[in-house]
Amino acid sequence: MLSVKDAEAIILNLVQPLNEQRDTEIIDLWAASDRILATPVTSSLDFPHWDNSAMDGYAVRYEDVQHSSSAQPTILEVVEAIPAGYQPQSTIQPGQAARIFTGAVMPAGADTVIMQEKTHKEENRVLILDAPQPRQFVRHKAAFYQAGTQLLLPGIKLNAQNIAVLAAAQCPQLSVYRRPRVAIFSTGDELVTAEQPLQLGQIVDSNQYALATLVKNSGAEPLLLGIVKDDPVALQQVITYAIANADIVISSGGVSVGDYDYVDKILESLEAKIHIRAVAMKPGKPLTVANFPTHNSVLYFGLPGNPGSALVTFWRFVQPTIKKLSGLAEGGKLEFLRVRSHDELRSNGKFETYIWGCLHLIDGVYEFYQASGSHSSGNLINLAQTNALAVLPVGKVLISPGEEVLVLFF
Repeated sequence: MLSVKDAEAIILNLVQPLNEQRDTEIIDLWAASDRILATPVTSSLDFPHWDNSAMDGYAVRYEDVQHSSSAQPTILEVVEAIPAGYQPQSTIQPGQAARIFTGAVMPAGADTVIMQEKTHKEENRVLILDAPQPRQFVRHKAAFYQAGTQLLLPGIKLNAQNIAVLAAAQCPQLSVYRRPRVAIFSTGDELVTAEQPLQLGQIVDSNQYALATLVKNSGAEPLLLGIVKDDPVALQQVITYAIANADIVISSGGVSVGDYDYVDKILESLEAKIHIRAVAMKPGKPLTVANFPTHNSVLYFGLPGNPGSALVTFWRFVQPTIKKLSGLAEGGKLEFLRVRSHDELRSNGKFETYIWGCLHLIDGVYEFYQASGSHSSGNLINLAQTNALAVLPVGKVLISPGEEVLVLFF
């Protein structure tokens, strides 16, 4: 049985990120939210595009006003008003100034801006009441970015900030990685959909709904293949279809050692290479991970059927796989935090144990609150509204209230 760390290393080593030549598409900037940039972006524009004012005030020559004070103000003639978007018409000569507004182009001859609070206006003259620093409140052309240099690197997720930069750089279209395709199905004669009437002994297949949502949230496209009965022929047909049409395949159930757990045998019959059969973690011990060297190394995750186990193994292993596959420069890095535990947390110490709950910010410090109720992997109810997993390593049987605990924040 593999440790969680070893299992993670094996899985991430199996991931072959999307190819920047074959696996990209050109999209409109309006459709770029949360996509992964595939190629470097440069712009033909300098930022700022020209020298401009960072303040409402007056554009002046520094040498004219360097000795100004409220006791001995410098008096300048105002020759022009320059709002944003206006092209200056005058060259500022000795003894002159231009009224200027934030973002407006600096007029020729001026090199400094005096904020209006340090001035006094009298008809067409302005009194400068304070000596500025040289080039004060002037944003110089190309001070933020020089045209032709690299603006954004490939492998970044395009959030609002990055999209704003692309819009300002006049990049209306860009190359992004395609979304990874993830096939999802559940196994078991006892399963029904949420729409079907529930008969005695049956269970609603909540896993497929949850996994599809997690796949979408991870930036991939779910390919829903439904519920497959405990029939080796039907299972083989679905798996064969899945590996031909997806980058990753996720099944839930059928990977333990029961009489109706056929997944591993079918994978072997399809020439898959099984790398993981069990992991020393709770919940999530029965976990199958395989790849298909003859099918572009498609990755197969056979997750446990219990809802808690399926979700924990997704967060711990499948989510970082999707992140690395998608072309993210950070690869499959997960976000772990070390925080204070509000509650007593217990484990048998034999497995790396994951306890679901919530992170709350209390007086500026994050605290982990264990979800109430039974922490059985079959209890889906107390997973509601959780946002984190506390991690107790092998050998750790107790985390006392107030003690630090490592938390996977999702």
